[in-house]
Amino acid sequence: MRYVKLGNSGATVSAIGLGCMAYGDPDRGTHRWTLREESARPLIRRAVELGINFFDTANVYSAGHSEQVLGAAVAEYCRRDEVVLATKVHGEMGPGPNGWGLSRKHILWQVDASLRRLGTDYIDLYQVHRWDGSTPLEETLATLDELVTAGKVRYLGASTMYAWQFTKALFLQKQHGWAQFITMQDHYNLFYREEEREMHPLCRDQGMGVLPYSPLARGRLARPWGARTARLDFDEPGNQFYAGNEEVDRRVADAVGEVAAGRGVSRARVALAWVLGNPAVTAPLVGATDAAQLDDDAAALDLQLTDEEFRRLEEDYVPRPVAVL
Repeated sequence: MRYVKLGNSGATVSAIGLGCMAYGDPDRGTHRWTLREESARPLIRRAVELGINFFDTANVYSAGHSEQVLGAAVAEYCRRDEVVLATKVHGEMGPGPNGWGLSRKHILWQVDASLRRLGTDYIDLYQVHRWDGSTPLEETLATLDELVTAGKVRYLGASTMYAWQFTKALFLQKQHGWAQFITMQDHYNLFYREEEREMHPLCRDQGMGVLPYSPLARGRLARPWGARTARLDFDEPGNQFYAGNEEVDRRVADAVGEVAAGRGVSRARVALAWVLGNPAVTAPLVGATDAAQLDDDAAALDLQLTDEEFRRLEEDYVPRPVAVL
């Protein structure tokens, strides 16, 4: 395993992180394709064995059950100080107008709920999951700063917003002397490269860690075009996002297959190696539903693509509208 610094902080994380959206009760929340705890825990154990020390989840994943599964597995398979646990706040966790968002009321409620579910007294990286235009940004940032001061949170991160929004937040944090965001978790893969326009240059300029989610386009880049999986059958948001660009995406997927065949490796390893080859990227967050996938993802760290392979993988891409879904 290779290790890198988390943005401009002193914290060290594995160069790939394990995203835990796939772990949790499929009867809770909106992710009907997730693995139940008895199937998920061995995968977290395998990640630890591979040297992965960075685990990412969110309060909304399986309505909190993903956090519970992750926390219990960490307690069993490693020491708490050995790992970096990341979770998020914003999504709907209760009825009524205060059940979601980035208000002081919602954040203070949810940070304590996440701590209980994770079974820990601190969160290493607490991330705002989405932008909340209905709450004054100063209120959100001041509340997050208080969490760091109180010791409930070690570092702050953001996810899925426009570059101008992230810039505004960073400016206010510096202006008021509040704890700074150190990471941006963004959507980035061979099917969706719009973060290269503004977000990645911003992050490099400001020393932010970039943590791409869906580096394999929710599995679409890991298998031949048109192959079906249980997640594709139930992942309606993902299906909607990638709809309308099928012809271009098919050509990109075919290029991944060509490079993979030439190297004698999996499509997933090639697609992940491409993400890792971007100098803006700190640690992509991979999802895995079996141990072989995890082993293959870790092996992508040792795959160095040639300039010609990068050209082949990128040449069919067509710009698409920026999305902050």
